[in-house]
Amino acid sequence: MNSPFFNLYSHHFARVAVAIPRVRIADPAYNALQTIVLARQAAEQGAALVAFPELGLSAYTCDDLFHQRALLDATLEGLAAIVDESKTLPLAMVIGMPLRVNHMLFNCGVVVAGGKVLGVVPKSFLPNYGEFYESRQFTPADCAAVDQIDLFGVPVPFGANLLFEVANLPLLRFHVEICEDVWVPVPPSSFAALAGATVLVNLSASNVVVGKSGYRHQLVGQQSARCMAAYLYTSAGRGESTTDMAWDGQSLIYEKGELLAESERFADDSHIIYADVDLDRLSTERMKATTFAQSVRRHAGEVSNFRVIGFELDLPLARTLPLQRKIERFPYVPADAARRDERCLEVYNIQVQALIQRLSSSGIEKVVIGVSGGLDSTHALLVCAKVMDRLGLPRTNILAYTMPGFATSGRTLRQARDLMAAVGCSAQEIDIRPSCIQMLKDLGHPYIEGKAEYDITFENVQAGERTNHLFRLANFHNGIVIGTGDLSELALGWCTYGVGDHMSHYNVNASVPKTLISYLVRWVAETGAVVGGDAQVLLDILDTEISPELVPGGENDDKPAQSTQDRIGPYELQDFNLFYTLRYGYKPSKTAFLAYSAWQDRELGRWPEELGTRNQYDLGAIKRNLSIFLFRFFKTSQFKRSCVPNGPKVGNGGSLSPRGDWRAPSDSEATVWLDDLANIPD
Repeated sequence: MNSPFFNLYSHHFARVAVAIPRVRIADPAYNALQTIVLARQAAEQGAALVAFPELGLSAYTCDDLFHQRALLDATLEGLAAIVDESKTLPLAMVIGMPLRVNHMLFNCGVVVAGGKVLGVVPKSFLPNYGEFYESRQFTPADCAAVDQIDLFGVPVPFGANLLFEVANLPLLRFHVEICEDVWVPVPPSSFAALAGATVLVNLSASNVVVGKSGYRHQLVGQQSARCMAAYLYTSAGRGESTTDMAWDGQSLIYEKGELLAESERFADDSHIIYADVDLDRLSTERMKATTFAQSVRRHAGEVSNFRVIGFELDLPLARTLPLQRKIERFPYVPADAARRDERCLEVYNIQVQALIQRLSSSGIEKVVIGVSGGLDSTHALLVCAKVMDRLGLPRTNILAYTMPGFATSGRTLRQARDLMAAVGCSAQEIDIRPSCIQMLKDLGHPYIEGKAEYDITFENVQAGERTNHLFRLANFHNGIVIGTGDLSELALGWCTYGVGDHMSHYNVNASVPKTLISYLVRWVAETGAVVGGDAQVLLDILDTEISPELVPGGENDDKPAQSTQDRIGPYELQDFNLFYTLRYGYKPSKTAFLAYSAWQDRELGRWPEELGTRNQYDLGAIKRNLSIFLFRFFKTSQFKRSCVPNGPKVGNGGSLSPRGDWRAPSDSEATVWLDDLANIPD
């Protein structure tokens, strides 16, 4: 387990921390000791960066005591003790303190690492309204006449334009601003992000009043989202003066709008929160969002003013350091029940609205759909039913056909019949075997001579006959063919090209992955939408083996003879691989690390049955199925994706339409991705 693979830093994560010490007012020695204790804890946990509250060495609520020389000198002595301790700690600290510079007093964030003060950042915006009177004691950053100061006999960079970069973890470049700086219309951190800062640190005191906690979440979350950055927000807690204010110690860590960690509010003792920030994600998001670069150009003057201070950290690379960050097994499906219901409703409405627009614009009132009794066609049929309801048209305008072939099981045929009856559409059956036999005879296929040769041609003849019938039926009835194939199948090339399930007039499932379709069907069943009290058929379909049903075999007529997932891998793993490959472009080794983190050490009993999976995947299974995914996705399947029918994009996980999220050559090699698999232990 000592392989670099099992260390989060090997995959461009950085563990960051926010500390909330219990302080004593005007007692820098005590406060410095609390700072050191928390910094040691952060180092033991493998953190690369830890931030402390605004003016934490002195306490924020010193008021006019800040003009007392004894306090200012003692604060410097406290800083000296922290700097000395930092020689043994493999992390960077950001300390809040008052500091005299050229006869002016600044509210500063001091960056310390490796026994050195790397830089000092003064506060830019001083609040002087409401309960705040900072301009009485402090000077804003832009009043400073120097960009370097002498501290402990060493020249130190000084200014609000400093960026700090870890040379041996170059994606970790951080910026420091202080409290009010993020509450203004254009925070300094906005320009810092454009200058390359991936982690934004805010040393805050921030007293508490009713409603302020929620506003902090909005403020920090939105700033992290707009800047495509991680944002560490500290806040003062127990020990600050309550003469006129109160303090809750609320501290937050966000990453691109997503809350990773939050401190306990109103805690009595010192404590610390951690989060594993995905620097790779932040870098990729900025690279893909071309408007980020346009913003850099637009604000070139501010961006060019920043100075980068490089330094190295003794990162904990030699030990196993698993992620503390929770990685969802189903990235397309929220684990929280309420959010999952919201997601299902929104996806369903997107699909319905998209098809309504297509029918309205074309003046067509009928749709033609093949119903197999499986998941994908079930969900597409449910969408069509809601479309007819919304358009005020009878559901009989849905011309649904189930087309049994050589391998159709009794179970799926019954489910198709029951489903069409529950929906109330126009339901018909067409036995495709006679036309398939004619085609196989024309081909001279060995099956005609009684040989059990069930090759790809045998399978595709059936898929092609079904699609051929649907298109001609659409011509005959003045309708359009609704596609049923999903995003997962398109990613893996698991569809018959051209005249097969690859093609339709409009595909409502085009960007919906298989795992999400399962939840959408379950959601319809649980809510009673579309089929009312006939939801049992949907539950039966959910319990049916996923299969193309193109190869006969087996004596159990109540179960499909083929298993799709035996061929191409479990959809829950392949959808995981698809999400991180398509959305973020991660290397396979990182995707495997995330999958390993998602599936390891979780007892099945901890997962509600409707949320999770009965499967547990070890690293060997993850690697094996990822290999299948990479070869099929990059090497063999792009030509099918280059000419897919129209269909709505439904999620930020991406689509594979060449007119949307994914443009790629059909003759690409998969070599570089498959080579990276060697970095995954067997």
